[in-house]
Amino acid sequence: MLELTTVRISQDEKNPRIARLLLNRPEKLNAIIDETGDDIRRAVRWAEDNDQVHVIVVEGAGKGFCGGYDLTYYAESQRENPCQQEATPWDPMVDYAHMKRNTEDFMSLWRSRKPTIAKIHGAAAAGGSDIALCCDLMIMAENARIGYMPTRVWGCPTTAMWTYRLGPVRAKQMMFTGDLISGKQAGEWGLANYVVPEEELDAKTMEVAGRIAGVPSSHLSMHKLVVNQVMLTMGLEQTQMLATVFDGITRHNPEGLWFRRYAQTEGFKAAIEWRDSGRDIPEGDEARRKIAELEQKLKELKGE
Repeated sequence: MLELTTVRISQDEKNPRIARLLLNRPEKLNAIIDETGDDIRRAVRWAEDNDQVHVIVVEGAGKGFCGGYDLTYYAESQRENPCQQEATPWDPMVDYAHMKRNTEDFMSLWRSRKPTIAKIHGAAAAGGSDIALCCDLMIMAENARIGYMPTRVWGCPTTAMWTYRLGPVRAKQMMFTGDLISGKQAGEWGLANYVVPEEELDAKTMEVAGRIAGVPSSHLSMHKLVVNQVMLTMGLEQTQMLATVFDGITRHNPEGLWFRRYAQTEGFKAAIEWRDSGRDIPEGDEARRKIAELEQKLKELKGE
């Protein structure tokens, strides 16, 4: 077993050909922090280096798979960080380097020569959906949810996997609305390979993983490389580059800065409630006016 800050991985007790990678911040709904991406990459490498392991199951501890980036850590925080530069003019390349590293870390699940299966209960939301979509297969509980709500404001999914997994029409629907869809709907759309009642999720996942684990590693690796090459030929890497640049812009344009200031003054729950409610997101000059008001309120809260 390998125990890291935000994840742990071990071979399944009943079938050592299956590795189980657990996103392990249950008290925060497994929300993503700076260490998460690197921990995932290191866990995948651990499985890669274990010749006995044929397949990797990715799952979340506690109530859900992953609730996305930790907004209390990034949006509500008063601290400067590479993905929200405010003390100095925004440097797009510093932002890009930071977020592209996360993208590449999540994509270690996709690049691994060993098949990866996302086992989803609860929510795979925002950045959590990025992690899930980087897995080769997806098995969901009927009542689970998946989506990228920050497309409404303060985010663009850097892995850009929605189009490759759903096609352009469905991907546009998800990006334009920021809606979450249920496991049942994900199955109907062909996003999830299997959808089962939550109480059957673990058994179904292990059944599928066990079936895959019986195939020689070399065969699994070759089949995965063939399919991945098709996605690369379609322009996956170039699309991810564009999406990662755009993600930085969404956090530094007037709308993105308004969202951060609102989270800092009113709390991340209030910011999320506004974002997801369908209310109009302030934009342009209106956003700038509201930013000024919120920054004055922030000074008052700090006692300045």
